[in-house]
Amino acid sequence: MGLDIGATKILGVVASADGEVLASVRVPSPAGGDRVVATAAEVVEKLRAASGGLGSGVVGVGIPGLVDVEHGTVRHAVNLGVADGYPFSERLGAASGARVVLDNDANAAALGAAALLGEQDVGYLSLGTGLAAALVLDGSLRRGSRNAAGEIGHIPVNPAGPRCECGQVGCLETVASGSAIAALWPGDGQPAAQALFDAAAAGSAGAAAVRDRFAARVADAVRLVALTVDPAVVVLGGGVAQVGERLRVAVAHALAEQAAASPFLRSLDLPGRLRLAPLDRPVAALGAALLGAS
Repeated sequence: MGLDIGATKILGVVASADGEVLASVRVPSPAGGDRVVATAAEVVEKLRAASGGLGSGVVGVGIPGLVDVEHGTVRHAVNLGVADGYPFSERLGAASGARVVLDNDANAAALGAAALLGEQDVGYLSLGTGLAAALVLDGSLRRGSRNAAGEIGHIPVNPAGPRCECGQVGCLETVASGSAIAALWPGDGQPAAQALFDAAAAGSAGAAAVRDRFAARVADAVRLVALTVDPAVVVLGGGVAQVGERLRVAVAHALAEQAAASPFLRSLDLPGRLRLAPLDRPVAALGAALLGAS
């Protein structure tokens, strides 16, 4: 059983050993640690009912923020309103009667993407409300000494940019995330990324310009991951990736443009190493289930 907890939704699955989804439950995310725990516990109960109790002894959970895997606590989950040091595993375990294995949501998604794509060396970019990377290197997650590996969304790139939720100014997340798109191109009831790419495809010059600027900033994030750890592939995932192949093509085009004047960058073939997370599978929830199975 795995739960993918994000800023807008909690998605839970029960999955077989080969990744087949046997049961699935999706509900909106509340704000605040205790409310998130209560809602997550309800999802666990619904999954138990839907699957006949399969997988309910251990629950893997992916959640935003800095996660202390050993102690099951979370800090800086700013988009969920969870207090620093919140004992998430302990409280969800008490509410659900299950053993809870907690990790960062991007880490869970990276595990799921690596398994589904059959790769052992993956840099995963989660393009959702925020921006984060996760690293599966030689088949193992790289979490870092302070559980902050991959928090590239909070690298400042523009000292004149907007204030980020983390408290800094001009972070990469403010220009390369779903929130960044929504600030420039509101969806009017449709997901902002979908609305933007649809408008660009329909011939809107303004939408095309916003799309290309966004793709260039995502390309910056791809380049940052590739030049730091040099994974075999870089995978685009998260809510923005639901626009599909159009996102990969736009970012690959931006990477090629950035490499046009650099023989060094061209030699790395970053466009050719770019992948899209499987859109027909709940990648992060499946990865969370793998956390629980490990």
